[in-house]
Amino acid sequence: MAKLQANPGNAVDDQHLKLAVLIDADNANAGVIDGLLAEIAAYGEATVKRIYGDFTAPTSAQWKKVLNRYAIRPVQQFAYTTGKNATDSMLIIDAMDLLYTRRFDGFCLVSSDSDFTGLALRIREEGLLVFGFGEQKTPEAFRNACHKFITTEILKSVARRKPRTDESPAKPNGADAGTKPATAPAGAPAKDDDFPTAFMRAALDQAGDDTGWASLSTFGNYLNKLQPDFDSRLYGFKKLSDLVKAKQEIFELRYRKASGMGRKTMYLRGRKSPPQTTERT
Repeated sequence: MAKLQANPGNAVDDQHLKLAVLIDADNANAGVIDGLLAEIAAYGEATVKRIYGDFTAPTSAQWKKVLNRYAIRPVQQFAYTTGKNATDSMLIIDAMDLLYTRRFDGFCLVSSDSDFTGLALRIREEGLLVFGFGEQKTPEAFRNACHKFITTEILKSVARRKPRTDESPAKPNGADAGTKPATAPAGAPAKDDDFPTAFMRAALDQAGDDTGWASLSTFGNYLNKLQPDFDSRLYGFKKLSDLVKAKQEIFELRYRKASGMGRKTMYLRGRKSPPQTTERT
C-alpha cells in the first residue's frame, strides 16, 4: 500500500492511485469543490465520483449547479422517515460494493459526519487508504479513522484566493469566526501560541534514527500517524518543508545526497539550543 509522505498537499508516493470519491451532500459544502478535486488530484485519479443526497430538497440546490461541470454522478436518496438519514446508509452500501470490486487503492470520504467512522475503519482493514474531508467541526473519531484528514476550510480559501499584483499582506478569504488560522497566506509564520511545538518534537523523536536525524518524508509519515488531521497549511505554510525551514529555532536541518540520485534530501532533528548568529564587524 502506498504511504503518505510530507510533500505539497501531503501527496502520496504513487501518483497513479485509483480513488473512489464519495460525497455526503447533506454534510459537505459545494463551495469547496474546486479545492477538493485539486487536492484529490495530488493523491491520485478520481476514478469514481459520486454524491449522495435528496436533490429535490432546497438544501441541495448548491450541488445541482456543479454536478455536470465536474462529472460527479448524483445518487438520489429520498428521506423516507423524518430523523433517519437514508443518505448515509446509501453511501455506506455503495462504498462496500465498490470495496469488494478490488478496483481501488483508496477512498475519499467527504463529510463532517462521525457516522462514517465505522466505514473508514472497515476500508482500512482491507488495506486501502482512506482520505477524509470535512469541516473543522468534524468529530475526532472520524478524523482519526482516516489515514489523512483534510479540513475543507483550507480548500475553500485556496479556491477563492486570487492572484496578487502588489506586495500588500494577503487577507484570508472565506474564513469563519473562531476557526484555526487555516486561511493564512502560504508562508506566513504561525503564532507561537498556536504552533504545536511539543507535538512536533514528539513526532521527530519517534521518526529519528539513533542520532536523532530523520528524513523529511519519514517525519511527515509520523506526523500523519500521530495526528491524521495535521496539515502544514493550518499554520500558514504550503509545504511541510517550508514549515520546518521557518522554525529553525525548533529544527536543525541538513541535506544529504542519496547514492545514485542527483538531488539532495532534507533531514532534520530537534534543536537542543537556539541557532547561533554570526555578528559582522
